[in-house]
Amino acid sequence: MSVQEVLFVVLEEYADWEAASIAAALNEEPETGERKYRVKTVSLRKDPVTSIGGFRTVPDYTVDEVGDDFAGLVLIGGNSWHKEESKAVMALVQKALDADKVLGAICGATEFLGMNGVLNNIQHTGNRLDELQEAAGENYTNAARYVEQQAVRDGNVITANGSAFLEFGKEVMTALESAPQEEIDEWYEFFKSGYYEFMQNK
Repeated sequence: MSVQEVLFVVLEEYADWEAASIAAALNEEPETGERKYRVKTVSLRKDPVTSIGGFRTVPDYTVDEVGDDFAGLVLIGGNSWHKEESKAVMALVQKALDADKVLGAICGATEFLGMNGVLNNIQHTGNRLDELQEAAGENYTNAARYVEQQAVRDGNVITANGSAFLEFGKEVMTALESAPQEEIDEWYEFFKSGYYEFMQNK
């Protein structure tokens, strides 16, 4: 089986903690079965982008360089999703939606989807409903299907709030079938409950 790419969109001042654990899990070979995915980063330019935590990342691709051969698209939150230039990411988002690929958005990236009408026909979540409504304005018309929970998956679209990187990771990995479900559940429980509690319940 060929290894497919999962693309992580990282803009300037991206939230590094939302990306790290799930990227590592996707890049690793599962305990059982073969490795399916390789993580690649995408941004507006090839210049290094700096995370909120100060990590500098050199993107593998610009949004214009991405072809059709990817398995999933993950929009990492941060402080740049409200900027005008971020709209260039929508062409890539639309490509993922049109091909029914896995699309994940966390924290500020959920507001970006709302600002561009992507959340109007699906169940979803985000940081707060009022923040989403304020950011998206008239482009967002689906408050009735906003859910107050850590992460929500509707078909191949996953949304999450900024504290939900583990729940987000679990839903993205499940949608991608990156490992047997039991292994994905164990990954989540290990980090969620902590080593000692996890080992006591194992």
